[in-house]
Amino acid sequence: MIYRKFQNMQLSGLGLGMMRLPVLGGDDGAVDEAAAAEMIDYAYHNGINYYDTAWGYHNGNSELAAGKYLSRYPRESYYLASKFPGYDLSNMDKVEEIFEQQLEKCQTPYFDFYLFHNVYEGNVDAYLDPKYGILEYLLKQKERGRIHHLGFSAHGSVEVIKRFLDAYGQYMEFCQLQLNYMDWHFQNAQGKVELMNRADIPVWVMEPLRGGKLAKASGELAAVMQSMRPEETVPGWAFRFLQSIPGVTMVLSGMSTMEQLKANIATYETDEPLGREEFDSLVKCKDAEVRKEGLPCTACHYCTSHCPKELPIPELIALYNEHKATGGGFIAPMAVGSMPQEKRPASCIGCRSCERVCPQQIKISEMMADFTSMIGM
Repeated sequence: MIYRKFQNMQLSGLGLGMMRLPVLGGDDGAVDEAAAAEMIDYAYHNGINYYDTAWGYHNGNSELAAGKYLSRYPRESYYLASKFPGYDLSNMDKVEEIFEQQLEKCQTPYFDFYLFHNVYEGNVDAYLDPKYGILEYLLKQKERGRIHHLGFSAHGSVEVIKRFLDAYGQYMEFCQLQLNYMDWHFQNAQGKVELMNRADIPVWVMEPLRGGKLAKASGELAAVMQSMRPEETVPGWAFRFLQSIPGVTMVLSGMSTMEQLKANIATYETDEPLGREEFDSLVKCKDAEVRKEGLPCTACHYCTSHCPKELPIPELIALYNEHKATGGGFIAPMAVGSMPQEKRPASCIGCRSCERVCPQQIKISEMMADFTSMIGM
């Protein structure tokens, strides 16, 4: 296992994300305890010393699993991370109640790492609102030694993350980002990493394989991989990509099987970052695949000046492309849900005024109807 320095610690380059533990019968809330215990034991004895859980993972049962199985080992021999669930606005006034329950569920007197969970457009105002006292409370827990390092995770735009940093950046020791070669341009992960580098904040990675989407490759992408590193696995390419990015300290992978765990640990026996040609070829091929899967919007905004409902059409197309390219997920519904009701795709009246001026001849009204049917908004 390779290790990365963070302050006075050596963190395993690969961390175990506990959002995708093995489950029974396809029920996300029913953790397969025997299989999870075996995987955590293997991870621990093969060099992984960082474990990431959260209040909402596995319907609240991930933290219970973390407590039950990690407590078998000396507490000082591993690092445990959890998060305040501000993705749900109803939790904003419950920071003390939730934090105390998290310590109890995880069977620990402290968290090595604790995060503001999922800073994005829909909750940044609440996170920054002093009436909830979230930052104040968490800083007090840090003073008491119940939190050793404070950070945040983010799915929001660069602008939202910058706003959060402008307010709380002096207290943030690390930032967890959705980072992979698909999202380098697609979700502007590059811009987010550059923002963190300028702020001198280490980057933690989530979704290195985009929920498993990057565990397979075909067509031109597979050919490029084979020609440049024929001995490397497809998932290995995703991890080597991350080993190439300045500022990346921790890479979290949510592994559901022992096979995945063993393969990823084997990859992290070595540090083999991509060369510039390999990096650029990988991103270029994936960008081309994403464009084929989505609508070719260039965000020229001709459409918005002709929309009687003043809908943010380019933004909605980008979210539609995100939802289509990844086969669903929570990002698009989350982003649309944070918009005013009158700005959502369901507000499209199908007048086609936008389509008459679209240089790309996108059938926007059909997209809006399809998007509405997919996410129900």
